[in-house]
Formats: sequence, C-alpha cells, structure tokens
Amino acid sequence: MFTGIIEATGKVEKITRNESNIDFVLSCTFTHELKIDQSLAHNGCCLTVVEINNDTYKVTAINETLEKTNLGFWNVGTEVNLERCLKFEGRLDGHVVQGHVDKTGTVESIEDQNGSYFITINYEESAEYTTVPQGSITLNGTSLTVAESGKNRFSVAIIPYTWEFTNMKHLKKGDVVNLEFDIIGKYVAKLLKKQNVI
Repeated sequence: MFTGIIEATGKVEKITRNESNIDFVLSCTFTHELKIDQSLAHNGCCLTVVEINNDTYKVTAINETLEKTNLGFWNVGTEVNLERCLKFEGRLDGHVVQGHVDKTGTVESIEDQNGSYFITINYEESAEYTTVPQGSITLNGTSLTVAESGKNRFSVAIIPYTWEFTNMKHLKKGDVVNLEFDIIGKYVAKLLKKQNVI
C-alpha cells in the first residue's frame, strides 16, 4: 500500500526482454536501503525488487503489467516516480494508493498558469472508473486532487514543488500516463453497476 507522495525519482539504466516479460534496471538515491522482495511503486505501478547490484536494482514487469501501464514506453534514461510502501507509523499525506494501475490515460493539454500547471488527461470510457471534483486520482504514482471532471477526462493543478520534484516536468501533449482511480469510488461504481444503476 502507498500514499501517492513521491519519495524520489529513479533513472532507467538498462532494459532487457525476458520472453514476454521485461527486466528493468534502475538507479535511485535510496538503492542502498532496498531489500530483495521489497515492493516499490514505479510511476504508480507496484513492482518487486528482484536484484540489487551496488547503486542499481532490478524489477520485472510481466506482460499483463506492460499492457495496462506505460512501462512499455520506457527507454534507457527515462525518469520514473518512486515510492516505497507505506509504514504504518506515520501520517498518510496523500490518499490510499494500492499500486495497481487501472488503466492509462493520455495528456490532452498542459497549461502554464504563472508557476503552477494545469494538466488535462483523457482516458478510454468505462463505467468502472470515474473522477469527481476535489476527489483523488493517482497520476504516474502521484496523489493529486481533481480540479475539473468530465466524461472520460479530468484536470489536475500541479504546484511548482510537485512539478519539479517528480517526472511531471517531462510530460508533453500526447504522452501516456498511468492512472489509479480512487479505491472508494471504484467500489461505489461496482455496487451501482450490480444494481443496474449505471
């Protein structure tokens, strides 16, 4: 379980195809603190550390993960948002994030609003996933508040700190991003669907 508060960014150092899977080798500032079998969110996608070698570590993405996320678009040098799993001894600064990417979205526009940034994302229609103004959304693993919500699209406002500290600053129109919708909203949508309300 995660909070969506990005701890650091990492850099993809090596990519190796392993049958239908892909092994990613990354470096980050806290590699020396990692352990084998540890869960680590990469752009919001929970992956297991399978190998550590000096200042790098390796994770494996299976085919299902590659189909549901933007990991297949990574290249050597890609900057990735990282968060270690939640410790149950501190404050929950973001919201409850599972690290299970629901789907990808596409950056529709990015507006510079004198220091802050207004990003609009669109995604494929689905009754299971929705957003509401002032609700929570996870974008590339970052916990954000929905500013505007529409059919199959939403907008978020990014403060300068988040823009600079995460990989948001590299986004451009047309980029594919990982989305995890709020778990409470997903349960409500499923219950309503069962009752034929939606």
